[in-house]
Amino acid sequence: MALLDDVIDASGGMARWNSLDRFTLHLSVGGTLVSSAGHAREFKDVTAEGSIRTQSVRFTGITGGEHSGSFQPDAITIEDLNGEVLRTWRNPSLAFPEAGLPALADELHLVFFCGVAIWNYLTAPFLLAHPDVVVEELTPWRENSETWRRLRAQFPAHLIMLAQEQIFYFDENALQRRMDHDLFGMKVAHFSWAHDRFGGLVVPTLRRAQTLRPDGTAIAKPVLMDVEIFDAVFE
Repeated sequence: MALLDDVIDASGGMARWNSLDRFTLHLSVGGTLVSSAGHAREFKDVTAEGSIRTQSVRFTGITGGEHSGSFQPDAITIEDLNGEVLRTWRNPSLAFPEAGLPALADELHLVFFCGVAIWNYLTAPFLLAHPDVVVEELTPWRENSETWRRLRAQFPAHLIMLAQEQIFYFDENALQRRMDHDLFGMKVAHFSWAHDRFGGLVVPTLRRAQTLRPDGTAIAKPVLMDVEIFDAVFE
């Protein structure tokens, strides 16, 4: 697919991606999904280390630097600074069980959500070329004064994603600027900008998730999720 080829080339190229195994990020995560659950400072100034081949992300420096959190598809763990496991959530799911509470009220749920989101962010757009991912080009979208091209991706059930169907938007330079999907009963869009180059890959360093109107335009407030990447290392 011509658009996907252009997008992958703009982000650093498949050859570079295939030569890598891991990432380390210095980042901050905020927004109302986090703050309304009582975790306003939980993911401020943290380190995320993970695999780009398998779904695995470990956060250090959460809870004011007192804990680490680990995301893997079969288990979420909270650990102390010595690596002792304090809490575990086996076979996690975005269908969080507690009715009447914010979706991310439990710290284990927060680690799970951020792990899925960060892995999703860091592997796109290269993950779209995986043979198990079904990709279809849609009609272009007009975003203010710009025209963005779009790809709809259907992810396989064996990958834990924020949603199994996502729509990706790319600007005239073939860089990702937006991604839409369903979340907690809402239609949301993740906008991305301030792209920078790290280790041969081009990564958006700022991301913001907002709810969508029925016509596909974003509602400015509240901001559901803010992600700022200060530095990234790929190896």
